[in-house]
Amino acid sequence: MHSQSNELPGSRYSPTYIRATWDGTGSVEDASRVFGFSRAKGYDLVRRGEFPCRVLRIGRATRVVTASLLRVLESGEPEYNGARAGH
Repeated sequence: MHSQSNELPGSRYSPTYIRATWDGTGSVEDASRVFGFSRAKGYDLVRRGEFPCRVLRIGRATRVVTASLLRVLESGEPEYNGARAGH
């Protein structure tokens, strides 16, 4: 990931907007858009345990941890379920 972004500060997928509007978790679809890939690709990465930030499975639902998503956006380092990058 890179630090440059085409997203404006008020954009729906900017860290500022996410902090202000998302609860503790977000949808895989929205988080996939934040990273620039499709919903299908997002769910494929979740299945393989390779989504760039932490996800929770709650019953049949899969949710993305907002704090993890924001850390990944700020650091540029993925934070996979079960292990942090560099392990």
